[in-house]
Amino acid sequence: NGAGKSTLLKLIVDAVKPDAGTVAVGASVKLGYFAQNAMDILNPDKSIWDTIYDMYPKASIGSLKSLLGAFGFSGDDIEKPVRILSGGEKARLVLAGMLYDPPNFLVLDEPTNHLDLATKEMMIEALTEYSGTMLFVSHDRYFLRALSTRVLELTPEGPRLYGGSYVEYVSQSGHEAPGVHV
Repeated sequence: NGAGKSTLLKLIVDAVKPDAGTVAVGASVKLGYFAQNAMDILNPDKSIWDTIYDMYPKASIGSLKSLLGAFGFSGDDIEKPVRILSGGEKARLVLAGMLYDPPNFLVLDEPTNHLDLATKEMMIEALTEYSGTMLFVSHDRYFLRALSTRVLELTPEGPRLYGGSYVEYVSQSGHEAPGVHV
C-alpha cells in the first residue's frame, strides 16, 4: 500500500498527469479502464437496461440482452434501478459495458474489491476469455493466480519484474503478496 500502484494505472490511462516526464500509449491502443471506484460512474437513477443501452444505442436489442444475460442479468432484472444493485452487480454491469466492444488493452485497478465469490468467478471467467492485453493491480491472490502471466512488484527499492505467473513469482520471491486469502 502506498507504493503508487493506482497512480501508475491512472498515469497510463491519462486520468492524472505526470509531475515530470511523459506517458506514451501506442496510437492503435484502445483502452478500457476499470477503476477502484468504477461503480461510481453509474447513474443510480437509471435501470440496468438504460445504462447498457445508453452506452451502445446503435447495438441491436438482442445483442445487448445477450450481453446482459451473460453477466447474470436477465428477464425483468434488467429493469432494476442501479441504486438497488449490490457492489458485485454494479461491477458486472460496468464490466459488461467494457467488454461489449472490447478494448485491446484493459487496465484494472483492484477489480475484485467488494465482490462476492460468484461474481469474482464470473469476472475471472470473462477475463480468461479476453484476448487483449491486461494490466491489473490486485491484492486478491485467487485473482492473481488465475490471470497473471507476469508480475511487476513495486518495492521501496524500486520496481522488480518477474517474467512468470503469480505462482512463479511466489516461488522465486519466497513470499506471497500482502492481501486477501482465498
